[in-house]
Amino acid sequence: MHIPVLQKEVLEFLGPKPNENFIDCTIDGGGHALAILEKIKPNGKILGIDADPEVIKNLKLKIKNFEKRIVLVTDNFANLKEIVKYTKFGQANGILFDLGMSSWHLEESGRGFTFLKDEPLDMRYGANELTAEKIVNEYPREEIERILKKYGEERFAKGLARKIVQERPIKTTFQLLKIIKSSRIYSPNRVFQALRIAVNNELNNLKKVLPQAVEILESGGKIAIISFHSLEDRIVKKFFKEEFQKGTIKILTKKPITPSQEEIKNNPRSSSAKLRAAMKNV
Repeated sequence: MHIPVLQKEVLEFLGPKPNENFIDCTIDGGGHALAILEKIKPNGKILGIDADPEVIKNLKLKIKNFEKRIVLVTDNFANLKEIVKYTKFGQANGILFDLGMSSWHLEESGRGFTFLKDEPLDMRYGANELTAEKIVNEYPREEIERILKKYGEERFAKGLARKIVQERPIKTTFQLLKIIKSSRIYSPNRVFQALRIAVNNELNNLKKVLPQAVEILESGGKIAIISFHSLEDRIVKKFFKEEFQKGTIKILTKKPITPSQEEIKNNPRSSSAKLRAAMKNV
């Protein structure tokens, strides 16, 4: 089940008002978008973007009552300016990024995002050619080690990369899990994170989209970004600091906002979420 993270806080910082227009760059199950749509009625619109055609297909069934006020696009948010141009959406009063993995990807996609199920090592959000299976079976040991270190901050990257190369071919999540467990690594989370980031080029896409987002914002418009690990949060923090120094934005969150204990209890996946927000200067 899709539960939007930090929804109350997102609405507080974005402050959607009647007839304003918003962009949800990671629309996923539509939780945040539907809450914003409620606030911007009667005529406010949302541009909803997701790299995964299956996500958009599933969402279309949920938003039938809002069809006239929501534009859904299957594309990578790294192409934000281009998307805004070809949809003729125009400038936005607010832009949201929720960088977390969806429940659907973990529980239903069958693409190997979780080590709790035995699935093919795919890990693609969109239609890109690179898969996790290709990385573990075809990349040289040094490159696998680099991915594990850079994107998973994995201490035992060298030993694990060597073991992966020795144990090829590796086709499924459980095969990979067995190798991880035999390499002194007790939590496979970082390894799966590293492969997923590499497959989907997540950090580079985030770096690419942030300047575009600020450009597309109206003066006084707000941007809110929910990240789920330190690599993403560092990128957002650095970007906000640089834009603040240029005089482009005002930072609204001195420190990142984190979920309440009650929210974590109701939705354990929210525990690592951090929200940062900023406003474009007039």
